[in-house]
Amino acid sequence: MSLDLAIRGGTVIDGTGGPGHRADLGIADGRIVEIGPRLSDAAARTIDATGLVVAPGFVDIHTHLDAAVLWDDTLSPSPLHGVTTVIGGNCGFTVAPLAPEARDYLLAMLARVEGMPAESLATGLDWDWRTTAEYLDRTDRPLAANTGFLVGHSAIRRTVMGERSSEPATPAEVEAMAELVRSGLAAGGLGFSTSTSTTHHDGDGRPVPSRAADRSEIIALCQAVRDTAATVVEISPGVEGFDPELAELMADMSLAADRPLNWNPVIVDAATEPGGWDRLLMSDAAAERGAEVLALTIPLAITARHCLATPAVLAALPGWEDPMALPHDQRRELLADQVRRQELDRSARSVKMRLSHLADWGAYVIGEGFSSHTKPLEGRTVGEVAAERGVSPWDALCDIAVADDLRTVLVSSANGADRADWEARARFWTDDRVVMGASDAGAHLDQLDFFTYTTGSLAATREFGLLSLEEHIRQLTDIPARLYGIAGRGRIAEGWHADLVVFDPDTVAPGPVHTRYDLPAGAGRLYGEAVGVASVIVNGGEVVTDGRFTDARPGHLLRAGRDTEPVTLATRRSTHNSQQGAP
Repeated sequence: MSLDLAIRGGTVIDGTGGPGHRADLGIADGRIVEIGPRLSDAAARTIDATGLVVAPGFVDIHTHLDAAVLWDDTLSPSPLHGVTTVIGGNCGFTVAPLAPEARDYLLAMLARVEGMPAESLATGLDWDWRTTAEYLDRTDRPLAANTGFLVGHSAIRRTVMGERSSEPATPAEVEAMAELVRSGLAAGGLGFSTSTSTTHHDGDGRPVPSRAADRSEIIALCQAVRDTAATVVEISPGVEGFDPELAELMADMSLAADRPLNWNPVIVDAATEPGGWDRLLMSDAAAERGAEVLALTIPLAITARHCLATPAVLAALPGWEDPMALPHDQRRELLADQVRRQELDRSARSVKMRLSHLADWGAYVIGEGFSSHTKPLEGRTVGEVAAERGVSPWDALCDIAVADDLRTVLVSSANGADRADWEARARFWTDDRVVMGASDAGAHLDQLDFFTYTTGSLAATREFGLLSLEEHIRQLTDIPARLYGIAGRGRIAEGWHADLVVFDPDTVAPGPVHTRYDLPAGAGRLYGEAVGVASVIVNGGEVVTDGRFTDARPGHLLRAGRDTEPVTLATRRSTHNSQQGAP
């Protein structure tokens, strides 16, 4: 057989957790056709992987690339970090189905809740599809990575109910929504997603449509999943700790759909670890009833960038929801008022647990200024500037932001970057109730760099000796691929798709993150390359070489049924039992 590509001399870590071994890989027609100490056939092209690891491509199951997939055929920067498959449509936030009159609403909602620039959404998309099937057909184009999409509750609710989408639904409206779920899944949607998170608001500052749904509606839409080829249910519940009522809802959703459910996120460091374990009790409560509920964890030390011009994350602080929903000019006037802004400060400082670091005003670093008054402050903390001016950190922050028309970039210090924090995360990574991921790629574009979670967590494992490289790669590949039933991906095996990443285990890491103004209408986003990633291969085509994109776009749209294997609660239990050696 003539090979299209040979990868020679590398250490193959196959994604199963088994020990790495020296082997060559032969690839033809997009699949791995030979694994051995020496390939028997010549190849049109050869990659020398001597001294490098050859692993399955990383599978990112939590992105918001639903819009970007139509304007960026590289899906950057995710493939630079070894990601070969991305799943969009999470948290109920999709751009399909689409009633013509819902376009402006969905655009404003995505801009507010997911931090996508409104000008990019307006100019970068045609918005000319109506059904999920039409949208999937539009995304079925040459891309640098494989893509799959969930069917989102908020878009469905808006399509059925229009301007009444913030009100209770009638039985007829619930049935119309269920039919849209079924048709979206029949077209290839991988599952159903929704949100009950109190931090999720639309462009007018109101709860997103899915938050108006009662329990019976959510369960009815999960039941619509049951007799389809879809593989998952996903929810963003916005939970701080174990909540028996929420645990019961998520178990009911899993049982109604007869599918595993994953929820997000669990953010872990040494200080919050006890609370993190507490939240996993929801998985235990579900398992006692025969359901499967898994938590998605962000495997990074959190460094976030905030901006009062787009305050989606800061709006989660107590008492900030309505003020942050004010029009830009009114919000600036509020923050400029020496008296009125003090109430915001008092409310913010009442916060407890996971969000408390958001109100540590003095710790923010001024990452970027936009006026002659603020530009010289870049790199300094708000606390330093406040001490110099003889004012409180909150007053200093407000004065700086107002001088910049609220555009000042405020960078939080890394939350949980010590050895103890990373060791706490690693204990989560290997827990059967947890899945690693939550990159949020495509969302919060000026705030979060979670797209580095693959290379960032690998670098931490190397530095702190957290777990074996074989187990870490399994967490990034086979576990998410099996959860979503993605057939023939997530492992290195003969006959499987040639989705691969070749990297240097001694240097792999994220590169510097910077702002790049390359979105439609010239909008900016955070961007960062990777270090130590030599090659990324998708369906046998090399999409990244030495840290740079090639011209190859071999990614496939993954449709439920065609590109997935059946996933039910029974198949999941059977797989788990076989792995544990149970009868």
